[in-house]
Formats: sequence, C-alpha cells, structure tokens
Amino acid sequence: MASENYGEMSGEDMCEYLKEKGLQKWADAFKEKSVIKLWELNDDGFMSGMGIHQPEERQNILDSILKILPSAPEVFNDPIHGGMELHPLLVKIIDTPQFQRLRNIKQLGACYLVYPGATHNRCEHSIGVGYLAGELVKALKEKQPELYITDRDILCVQIAGLCHDLGQGPFSHVFDQMFIPKAKMKTWKHEDASVEMFDHLVRSNEDLKGMMKACGLKLPQDLVFIKEMIKPRAAQEESSPQWPYKGRPEEKSFLYEIVANKRNGIDVDTFDYFARDSYHLDIKNNFDHGRFIKFARVCEVDGQKHICTRDEEVNNLYDLFQTRYSLHRRAYQHKVKQIIEHMIAEAFLKADEHIQIEGSGGRMFTLSTAIADMEAYTKLTDCVFNQILNSTEDNLQEARKIVTNIFEDKHYRFLGEIKTERISTEEEISQLKEDLAAALPLPREGAQADRLTKEDFVVLHATMDYGKKGKDPIDSMDFYNKKNPTQAFKIKREQVSKLLPEHFSETLFRVYSRKIDPESLEAARGHFEQWIEGRKEELPVLPGQISTRPEVPSVTTRKMATRPFVISDDEVDFR
Repeated sequence: MASENYGEMSGEDMCEYLKEKGLQKWADAFKEKSVIKLWELNDDGFMSGMGIHQPEERQNILDSILKILPSAPEVFNDPIHGGMELHPLLVKIIDTPQFQRLRNIKQLGACYLVYPGATHNRCEHSIGVGYLAGELVKALKEKQPELYITDRDILCVQIAGLCHDLGQGPFSHVFDQMFIPKAKMKTWKHEDASVEMFDHLVRSNEDLKGMMKACGLKLPQDLVFIKEMIKPRAAQEESSPQWPYKGRPEEKSFLYEIVANKRNGIDVDTFDYFARDSYHLDIKNNFDHGRFIKFARVCEVDGQKHICTRDEEVNNLYDLFQTRYSLHRRAYQHKVKQIIEHMIAEAFLKADEHIQIEGSGGRMFTLSTAIADMEAYTKLTDCVFNQILNSTEDNLQEARKIVTNIFEDKHYRFLGEIKTERISTEEEISQLKEDLAAALPLPREGAQADRLTKEDFVVLHATMDYGKKGKDPIDSMDFYNKKNPTQAFKIKREQVSKLLPEHFSETLFRVYSRKIDPESLEAARGHFEQWIEGRKEELPVLPGQISTRPEVPSVTTRKMATRPFVISDDEVDFR
C-alpha cells in the first residue's frame, strides 16, 4: 500500500531530521520548501538547486535519507492468511528488538504442554492482526468513500494491530493475570505495557520517526491515535457526551473498533487468534472472518458511526462466539493446562527476588518490577522458565523444583470440579479449602491416616462465556439489510433460532491435590467426595455438574500431561 504522502516530507520535518543527524549546515535550505519528494534528493540538479554542490556533502545527506526512504512492500508467507503484503514501515517496526521479543513468548502460554502443536508465538499473531487490520479498513474505504478514510488512517490502524501485544509477558496471561496480581498485589494489564513498550520502541530505534514522517504520518497526533487503538476506552466511556479520544474525531469512531472492539469483541485480534489457535490446536473453527470483512459496513448508531454487518450474517457471528467458548473449554482453560500455569506462576513467585534483569541506566530489576522499566521488560520472555530450570543457585531451589515437576509430569492432580456462581472472592476460595480439609473421609482400608490441611489443596476457578459475561453478545451488535444498507438495527434472538443457548456463561471451580503419591491422592479424593456429600442441597448433583473422578495414575502406568484429549479449563482473557 502506498501512502498518499508516500516518500514525501514537509520542509520543516526534513529540516528537523537533518539537524538530528548533525547536518544543520544544510537543514535550513530545506525549511522553506512545502513538500520534498525524497527520491529527488538523488538528482544532482535538485541538490545543486538547494545550494549543495560538494559530492561529499550530497552523499552525507543521501546516506541519512536512505535510512528513512520507504522501500517496496514485503510479502510474509503465513499458514493462516497466505501471502501477507506489509507496508515497509510495518517491516521496519517488526525488525526492532522490542517486536522481535514476541518470538519468545508463547501465544497460548503453557498450552503446548497439553497440545504439543500449540507452539506458535505472539510474533506471528501480531503480524496477522496488523495484516487483517489493513484488510478490514481498506475494505471499508473501498465500499464507502464517503467515510473519508485516508491512507494515514490505514497505516495507523495497521501499526496498532501490529503492536497491540507488545506488552505481553512470559507465558502471556500467566504473567499479567496470575503472577503480577500476587507479586505486586495490584491489577496490571498487558495493554498498559503495550502502550509503554510502543513508546519505548519509537524512542529507541533511530530513524523510525523519520520514516513515519516520510510515510505521511503526522506526529505526535498519529502516535496518540495508535496508542488509543491499542488501549481503547471501555464502551460506556465511548458513549459519554464528550468524545474521549484525541487521535481522531468522533466522525471516525468506527476506526477504534477494528483492532480492539470494546463494544462487542468482534475485531481483527479475535479473527486472527481464532483462526491461528484453531489451526495449531487442530480444533475446528466455524467462523469465517473473510466473509465478515466482505459484509462489514459503517452505519450511524445513536449519533456515532459503528461497524455493522449484514443481517444474514447473524448465524456466522453465533459461530464466532461458539468457537470462542469451545476454545476456552477445550484448550485455553483445559484443566491440566490451568494447573500447570498455576505452578509456573508459583515458580515465578519463588524466583521473583532472585532473578535480576538489567534495565535503563544500569539499574537492576526483578521479575515483578521489570514492568516499570521497558528496557528491562524487553529482556523478559518465556526464556525465564528455562533459566529457572537450568539454574544451580541455592536461592532458586524451590522454583527449580516446581518447574522440574512440571516437566516430569508431577503436576498437582485434578480431583473434581463444581459449577456454581456462589463462590467469587479469594476469601470464599480460602474458606472452601478449609472446608475441604475439614471434610474427613470415611475410613478406608489402606488409606492414609494423616489428615490433610488446606495447604494440600489448590482451588482454581474458570469462567467460560460468549465474550460478554452472561449476556447474549449479539445484543451488542448492529446489522443492516440489503435493501437499506445505511440503516442499522438490532436482531432479537427469537428472530434467529429457538435452538440458541439460554445461558451464555458458566463458572467452574476445580479442586487439585498438591500431594500426588497414590496414598495422599486417595485421601484427597476422600476429602473431596465427603465435602460434596455434605453440600448436596446447595450444590445439587445434576448431569455434568460435578466431576468426582480424580486424576489418579496407577503406580505402573504414567499418564502424560501432554495428551490433548482431556477436556476442561482458568479465567483468562485470551485477547
């Protein structure tokens, strides 16, 4: 894609750039020109006309300009989207250390320990999102020229898609949803780090700002716009009387729904991870994102412009949300994956103060404090897992034991799960563990006599839904029909099918035993079954509601944690 200002700079921008390169002597010669076509600088007549006659001086200027002169687009071959043609500015960003870091962060965390094929990384996902962002916004521009979508808009949307996951930590959501809340005792989201890392990327890479200007971007406005798309406001903030964004006016509100759609969750980030994760997990994806892009249109809804789709596509959208549920149920929140990630978070907590990472100014940071310094955070990837595993230091012994147990299939064993909405807080989960320990099992021949304590149990919860908690996500979507493509309307579920689900969310609480020797597992199963027995009235036994079959391997048969056939789930937002 060529920008409308592709390979052009204003005289003022050129002057500023040459001063940065120590060529102030000739900077003012360009200042008075309104537009400079960069390729003209290779013309002797043009340079002479600017008063630059010496070959050495011309070469110094040319060498500086060549660093920011956009080259031809590059094609990336991808197993999901095929040949992806990317703007040279995107390629420049991909080649930075801050982006290359994503090659060492698994897209699905520890899922590859359950599904061996799930080894794809945040890098290829981010490239896919950048590509799809361009495909969607270009399709809207072609269909609706009245939207006045500029090539600047397109390039900014692509950059936001490419950079939306720059802030992901080791093992993706293990870091921001399981480790940091316990290490720092506060909520921290990877989107915050993505914005900070993007700022760090722009500051740290020489000539990137110059190339952005050469590609037609207006700084700092477009940088603000990109960061707003990486971390958009919540839907209720967007509908406030005062427009909350500075990067683009309210007339272009639809642009904020392409990369991270807070209204209904239908965005190109979702499109790519559904397709990519399904491919690597070998789980069928029924949603066709290409068809959605073809039918996408912008309509006005309550005074704002939003992305809508054809009324006939409502079943395709239900397929999207059903695919989301299926991926969470079968992979993202698989019961073995969930406990392994819990153990990884435990290992990180044990290792936190003992792993030092050098950041800006030579300062040293730990695993949990590296989020405050992007230079240190750039060095923090999944590699920390192997660093712990291969360590020899005494102060990493506890963490090393945990990760060794993971690889030796000595993870905590699943005892059972319940479906309930009554348990929600950490205090209630702690009480549940106390109740489990107090639920003494009936004496069994050969069973361990020692009573288990609350510390012997792990209780994790997993919430699976259609993306809008307990609500029907289609209620947040707007549609148009063929006869009147400019008029948006809602579709009620009764108009779609009587076979749609009545409920759109469920919460599971899973119980695991830390002790995995056969005697302790048998005792733990007894505690769990006795606890269930005492709560039949408040937790009625319904088909599929309670699973009390423990994961107890026989002494002679080793059950592999890497088998992809055990179905189950953690409350993780895999976006």
